Amino acid sequence: MRTVLITGASSGIGAACAEVLAIEGNYRLLLCARREEKLKNLKTKLEQLQPTLQIHTFILDVRNSDDVEKSITSLPDEWKNIDVLINNAGLSQGLDAIQDGDFGDWDRMIDTNIKGLLYVTKIVTPLLKKSSQAHIINIGSIAGKEVYPNGNVYCATKHAVDALNKAMRIDLLPYGIKVTAINPGMVETEFSEVRFKGDKEKAKNVYTGLTPLSGYDIAETISFVLSRPAHVNINDLLIMPTAQANGTIVNRKN
Repeated sequence: MRTVLITGASSGIGAACAEVLAIEGNYRLLLCARREEKLKNLKTKLEQLQPTLQIHTFILDVRNSDDVEKSITSLPDEWKNIDVLINNAGLSQGLDAIQDGDFGDWDRMIDTNIKGLLYVTKIVTPLLKKSSQAHIINIGSIAGKEVYPNGNVYCATKHAVDALNKAMRIDLLPYGIKVTAINPGMVETEFSEVRFKGDKEKAKNVYTGLTPLSGYDIAETISFVLSRPAHVNINDLLIMPTAQANGTIVNRKN
């Protein structure tokens, strides 16, 4: 039974991954996020879905390198045998032209999407090296494959994730650690609500007239990736709703 660490696990793709893997029954779940109440609620839900589930949760803001190191190195010994890391924590803030961007928005995206991913990966990798089934899954985005209007800094952070995924694949190859990037298009989670800073109507309009992906679509794909035999690594997957061709072209129905 493999132990999976999921960052940003309290909602969206992270929570969906936890649920899908819990139901499968082949994984122990190590879940972390910033929002304690949501994490508690998720833990309760998962234990009801799968009574035999082994689960451990802890509060973590991946932007703080000291907290990342302290939280992971101080895990109970029985939870340090990590086999899978799902670097899911990430966000977008604002949708402004570069000249109108907000420094705070930029810092939060860079600190979470790039630095947070790096901090967690650095501290968890020595634990992964001890596993014979080690796998890192990085949640990227279509924004890491192309650039769209007003996406500037968010796109830059996801391009960085794309580059880091390739670099990890090279650096960790001698240790037999698999590395995979999952790059979704439009997924209906809290993503747009966070981007638009709580404006629910604006967030809802992003998905009007089409059927977007759900967090479960991504989670089921990750489950498939994790189920591949030892000699198979899926390096990079780009997943779009049928109604979306690229970052800006979608087919909306009235």
